[in-house]
Amino acid sequence: MQIDLDLLFTWGAIAKEYKKGEMIFYEEEVANFYFQIIEGSIRMYNSNEEGKEFTQGYFYEGQSFGEPPLFINEVYPSTAVAFHDSVIVKLSKEKFLKILDEYSSIQKQFLNLMCHRIHSKAITSKDIINQKPEFRIIAFLNAHKKGKKTNFKEQVPFTRQEIANFTGLRVETVIRALCKMAKTKKVEIINHKIYY
Repeated sequence: MQIDLDLLFTWGAIAKEYKKGEMIFYEEEVANFYFQIIEGSIRMYNSNEEGKEFTQGYFYEGQSFGEPPLFINEVYPSTAVAFHDSVIVKLSKEKFLKILDEYSSIQKQFLNLMCHRIHSKAITSKDIINQKPEFRIIAFLNAHKKGKKTNFKEQVPFTRQEIANFTGLRVETVIRALCKMAKTKKVEIINHKIYY
């Protein structure tokens, strides 16, 4: 979802730069802002007491993130971190909600966005329940490639650790599964880079 930047700035939004690895908000923090990416990318994740991370999702240029708690007065359920150097627009919750009140077309776009995200979470949950690592990895790679109009294999922009974080697998399991998948031509591994 992308709200016109001029509209956001007219309502008082500010653009802020974040370096790779810099936190945007933390899990359990009160949700007070609407965020939209101008450039770069964001990773949202949860971690447990042992430091194991589970990636909830990646968000890219033109996308917004972290909106659900704004609508229901809840805290953020995940931590958001800059996956690459990024520029992000921030707008206060109050002004964001007023924009939705004034522009019914934007409100409808958000309803559509939330429905797509709920559907995607349901699919992801179903894929994670499957215990076969190869199936989980392929589901992740397909989700990443979704919407791209190519049948050619392209380089996967995620490390094996990042794939493990998203699929809930151990990195060693991901490495073994990718090697097995390369032998059956489901992926290609060239100079340690994964192509799918």
